[in-house]
Amino acid sequence: MNETMVTVVGNAASAVEAKKTASGHPVARLRLATTVRRYDGERGGWTDAYTSFYTVWAFRALAENLAASVVVGEPLLVRGRLRVQQGEHEGKRWTSAEIEATAVGHDLARGTSSFHRVTRVVPAGERAASP
Repeated sequence: MNETMVTVVGNAASAVEAKKTASGHPVARLRLATTVRRYDGERGGWTDAYTSFYTVWAFRALAENLAASVVVGEPLLVRGRLRVQQGEHEGKRWTSAEIEATAVGHDLARGTSSFHRVTRVVPAGERAASP
């Protein structure tokens, strides 16, 4: 497999949009903003440079937990598969950077959080996924 795995530190730039797929599985989406900070020797301090935005996708249990745990502005760490796409629409070029999350958590360097384990009931006829 030649997947590009990344870990991105940033802030939730949008509310989590949660829904179900056609087959009934949970999916969630949010925008993650990450701003580069640079030391400005002339000013003698740190300054913001540019901000990059990523669309973060989560599926199944991660999607449900993301929707129940994250609000706009919260500091996050996101780990997952990076996918960058480019194209053209009506004469304008576009670039899209998406992360299919495998893990999402609050950035504890910038605040505190409280963990609550979720117990899920597996419907009859459906086998639980292996850890």
